[in-house]
This record gives sequence, C-alpha cells and structure tokens, in this order.
Amino acid sequence: MNPLLQVRTQGQQIWLDNLSRALLNDGHLARMIASDGIAGVTTNPSIFHKAIAGGRYYEADLADLKAQALDAETRYEQLVIPDVRRACDLLQATFQGSAGNAGYVSLEVSPALAHDAPGTVAAGLRLKHEVARDNLLIKVPGTTAGVRAIEELIANGVSVNVTLLFSRAHVDAVAQAYINGLQRLHAAGGDTRSVMSVASLFLSRVDTLVDHELDARGPEFADLQGKSALALARLAYRDYLERFHGEDFTTLRKAGARPQYLLWASTGTKNPRYSDLLYVEGLIGPETINTLPDATLDALRDHGTVARTIDTGLEDARRQFDALEAAGVDMTAIGNRLQGEGLKQFDTAFDALLTLTA
Repeated sequence: MNPLLQVRTQGQQIWLDNLSRALLNDGHLARMIASDGIAGVTTNPSIFHKAIAGGRYYEADLADLKAQALDAETRYEQLVIPDVRRACDLLQATFQGSAGNAGYVSLEVSPALAHDAPGTVAAGLRLKHEVARDNLLIKVPGTTAGVRAIEELIANGVSVNVTLLFSRAHVDAVAQAYINGLQRLHAAGGDTRSVMSVASLFLSRVDTLVDHELDARGPEFADLQGKSALALARLAYRDYLERFHGEDFTTLRKAGARPQYLLWASTGTKNPRYSDLLYVEGLIGPETINTLPDATLDALRDHGTVARTIDTGLEDARRQFDALEAAGVDMTAIGNRLQGEGLKQFDTAFDALLTLTA
C-alpha cells in the first residue's frame, strides 16, 4: 500500500508544500490528490518566487499585467490568486467529504505586515474576498501582532494557518488567540463550524540551531543532537490534547468548533546525517497534518514506514528538554530567534518576488 495513503489511516493528513501553474496545468496536483491522498496545499513567498521565476506559464500573464498601471504587489496577487483558486477547486471534494476538516489551500499575507495587526486583518479579509473559496486558509505569522490579528480574523469567520511557530510558547499564544476568536464568533451568533485553523510548527530549523548551540558547548552534548525538534513536537501535541480535548474547550466543541490542528512544517531534513524522513516517520498520529516538500513526499512514497509515533517517547521528550535546559539551551529564546530569522527570509523572498512583477 502507498505509504502516503497509509498515513491517512493513522488520522494524519499529508499536504503538499508547493504550488505552481505547472503543477496545475500538467495535472500533477490532481493526480497526487487522487493517488496519494494529498489533502491540502501550503504556499509561501519562496514557493511563488520559484514558480514565477522559472515558469513559462506565467510569462504572458505577467507581460499583460506589466502593461497595466498596477503596483508590483497587485500584479503578484493577480498572478497567484487564480492558481490558489484552481487548487482550492481541486481540493473541494476533499473539503466537502471531510466536512471541512481537510482540503485547504494556504495563501500568505505580505510579510511586510508581520508587525502590523490592523494591516494583517485588512489583508486577510481582502484576500478571503478575492479568492472567494471556502477552503482557503489565510496564512499569518505567529508574531505578537500576528496573534492579535488571528483572534480578530477568527472572530470574523476567516480561517487561518498560523506560520513561523518554533516553540511551545508560540503554539500556546496562537491557540489562545484562536479560542478567543471562536468565543467572540460564537457569542455574536456566528457559525463556529465554518472556521478552520492550523498551527504550523517548524521543525528542521530547530534541530539545526540547537545542534549548533550544542556543538559550541562541547562533545559531551553530542547525544542530544538531532532530537530537539521531535521532542518539541511531541510535547506540543500533548499540550494540544490537554487544551482541545479538555473541559475548557467543551462549550465550543459542542457548538461545532474544531480544534486548532498542529501542522508539522519545515519537514525536509537539512542535516545529511539524519534520515530524510526524520520529521515524518517520527510524528505520525491523529488530528495532525504534515506538509511536505516534493522531495520529502517522494521519499515517503518510496521508502516510508508508517506507524503511530506521535505519542511514543513522551518521557524521552521531557528528558530531552530537561537536558537542554541543563546545558544552558533556552528553547523559548531559540524559538524567538528562529521566528525572527524566518521573517527576514520571507521578507527577502517577497522582495525578490516583487522585483519580478515590478
């Protein structure tokens, strides 16, 4: 059996971390949905920059847009929104068949709004209106301003993918924002069943930075390397179960509200010493999502081993965090540093993208 389909039997969704007009025009995305059970699509400025810079399918449309008196960001949106709509349409059967639990496509607000809550809310509402698909997730970074924007968007019935999360503190903050937004939506008589949110926890970058910190502390910490991201994800999953399956969420659950699912992101292994499926095989379990770049998806299909692993090794995860603390590695500070670096990377990619459309 295709390992990608086996994962689904464990209650986990596999999403594709990629989108381009080539994937749409040649039918490859449709085939992956049909044959591999791909249940969603995530995008970011880097993905769209690669698609537009190397894609002949955009040349004519871009030339037409450049002939119009439009700013670079408007041209970019007019290039990619049709692709997002098409992907949403391909996943509409998945969306309907899962009663809205799967079948989503993510589109990110401008990285320039990362510290602008009102601007993020306005952009999210506008993009929801322009894409006009009920299986769209507006992607918002989990910054301090982003957290405020998430609550407001959820309260206004906008589904959100919270990106650039690197610590349990980040996940806790965005989960509370989601719950606050749901409570406001419910109190106003809105339909909580119409809203979806995922919390995207980035993994491989955590190990890269923590391993670097451990290297600097000496060879006696070598045994701790390559284990921090899995430990983080497993502890975050325990937090998720306590939060969304506990008494505090009961009223919202009875009103039809969904939990804010954890989505494993940055799951392509960066260290060649580690398994190419380290962040896939070790984090399989119900009510989770793993978004995979093409190479990691191909690896899972080719040689993946599927079993429920998300809640194994929880004591080991606690010991890993205790050992990191004893070694002087502050995981909250690590997470904040990585979020800042991630914002800069997306800023750079978005600037390069706008250079293409200027």
